Amino acid sequence: MVEKQFKVIEETGIHARPATLLVSAASKFKSDIQLEYKEKKVNLKSIMGVMSLGIAHGAEIKIYVEGDDEQEALQSLEETLAKEGLAE
Repeated sequence: MVEKQFKVIEETGIHARPATLLVSAASKFKSDIQLEYKEKKVNLKSIMGVMSLGIAHGAEIKIYVEGDDEQEALQSLEETLAKEGLAE
C-alpha cells in the first residue's frame, strides 16, 4: 500500500468538476483507491463518495492506493492534482 497527503489549493475545493477529473483518473487503474478527509474514507472511483466529503479549499486530504498498479496510480493522481491546480 502507498499513500500520500495533499493540501487542496483549488479556491472552490473539490466540487463537481475536479471530483469528476479525479474519479476518471482513478478509474483507469485496477488498484483499490481510497480518499480520506476528516477521518472519513471513500472509494476514489465513486463520484458520489467523493462529493459526499465536501472538501473545501485548504483541506488536508490523503490518498491510499493498494494493488498491482499502486505506484502508477498514485503518480497519475498526483500529476492530475498538480496539473489541474487542485492540490499540492
